[in-house]
Amino acid sequence: MPERDRKQAAGPPPTAGPGRPWRPGTPPPAPVDPDLPGADIRIGYARCSTLGQELDSQLDALAGHGIPRDKIFAEKISTRVRVWPRFEEALRTAREVKGHAPHCRVIFTVHEMKRLGRDAAELTALADHLTAHGLILEMLARPRPGLYDPTGPGKLLFAFFAAMAETERENIRESTLEGLDTAARKGKHGGRPPVITDDMLHTVLRRRAGGESVEQIQPDLIIPTGKRKGHNPSVASVYRALAEHAKHEAYPEAVAQAHTDVDAHRADDVPRPRPAPSDRASL
Repeated sequence: MPERDRKQAAGPPPTAGPGRPWRPGTPPPAPVDPDLPGADIRIGYARCSTLGQELDSQLDALAGHGIPRDKIFAEKISTRVRVWPRFEEALRTAREVKGHAPHCRVIFTVHEMKRLGRDAAELTALADHLTAHGLILEMLARPRPGLYDPTGPGKLLFAFFAAMAETERENIRESTLEGLDTAARKGKHGGRPPVITDDMLHTVLRRRAGGESVEQIQPDLIIPTGKRKGHNPSVASVYRALAEHAKHEAYPEAVAQAHTDVDAHRADDVPRPRPAPSDRASL
């Protein structure tokens, strides 16, 4: 570039003025080359729903994938809570990083899809958010590990995952309805087996998180009330309680809706009293 053109491109320095010698100013920043290769920047997110669950396996998987610990956002929060603070913070960080490094691929990484949302509506909203900000989603485990690029064919794959989540939610609701119906026929009212109390379930969850098996935990559990008071619950009862707990944690709305449907059905089945003869006469 000729010296004259270079001076004009740099612009006048702040000290420029009549009678002052010209000195080079600060050159303007060079535009970002869209074809410039950039490094991948990953932001990790880990979540579990209860105090009895552990985050270590997710954190280890994210760290093993090369994500620094200070770039991993983790929280223990119920799925019933509508706003997940650390999740929102992770997304905000990913947006800021993309804004400062537009030529880099910014990848939002989670261990599995269920850490992202509770149903298809939330997953679809997240897909739209990622698309709007040019972010890439990465899953390390089921239903299918890999990268989701909102600018490519991955968008269709993500929509398919959302449909799978909606189907799973409906399947859980139907299986819960079937279980409640079977229990009602046996004179029970559904729900967790009465021999497994909330305290016992919390103990099982905590010790399983520490690496113990159900078979190791079961001999230490004592039934507090009922006909079997003072005895140990069966291993099968413990597994049933864990399965019911897992349903509640995965899709609490589906399980709650199943219980509501059953209660409404029972209310409809309650025989209504026939009006007295005097009431019939007045009709």
